[in-house]
Amino acid sequence: MFTALIWGGAFVAQSVGMDYLGPFAFNGVRYLIGAAALLPVIAFASRLRKSPPEGETVSVRDQRKRLFRWGVVCGLLLASASLLQQSGMQTASAGKAGFLTALYIVIVPVLGMFMGRRPGVKVWIGVALALVGAYLLSVKGGEGIATGDLLVIGSAVLFSVHILVIGSVPSDVDGIKLSCIQFFVAAIISFALAFIFETFTLGDVFSAWIPLLYTGVVSSGIGYTLQILGQRTVNPTVASLILSLESVFAVLAGWVLLNQPLTSREIVGCVLVFLAVVLAQLPEAKRPSENR
Repeated sequence: MFTALIWGGAFVAQSVGMDYLGPFAFNGVRYLIGAAALLPVIAFASRLRKSPPEGETVSVRDQRKRLFRWGVVCGLLLASASLLQQSGMQTASAGKAGFLTALYIVIVPVLGMFMGRRPGVKVWIGVALALVGAYLLSVKGGEGIATGDLLVIGSAVLFSVHILVIGSVPSDVDGIKLSCIQFFVAAIISFALAFIFETFTLGDVFSAWIPLLYTGVVSSGIGYTLQILGQRTVNPTVASLILSLESVFAVLAGWVLLNQPLTSREIVGCVLVFLAVVLAQLPEAKRPSENR
């Protein structure tokens, strides 16, 4: 629950940070701070773990290669998804971006079809609700869907792929080290794009130090670590339901801190997206043959 609260508040920090930095530079600094914040955690964990786990047969060199490969892939996906999201938030409000991003919880089981995982009826109902909710959130009158909203929806698709890739990572790969590497990769990609397409100074970075520290240390460093620790003892379905409250906290934070109220049409869209998120995570009823 605390992780969901942290991530919901991050949408406000991301929105405020755009007053000083472009999306590429902001994400570059953010993920560099996030990676640096995990280094002492990794060092502390290494001291506690002085000997390899019992039954471990993979060599240290092979472990490092595997960790690096998975870290690079996850970092590429994380960078792409977050850059689309950050770019979209130049016009989309924090609350709206939070709910549109929450579509990943519905998209994940749909994409899982290509991996042989057949979603149930509840998921398809959730997809329909989510599409209607996203339409109410993003389309106003006859204007069509806003460019910023479309970018955020695109980020939700990439976040879904990122989640599926994370789910495929071998269990013997260190999760905290993986997060650290993916943050470094995302930072490198973001900085490369920032130097090509944006202009910023060190003064701009210092001006955005509060949102950068929040998204870097709290949202990335602490948030991802708490998620890893929490999901060790929480059922995955329950964990997904709790984390989906990130979108609710994003709307509340945008309303209270940034004075970004939603219209009645957008509120209905939020409700539909949230219902879709919850419905998609409810366990399917077991068939009679499965109860035997």
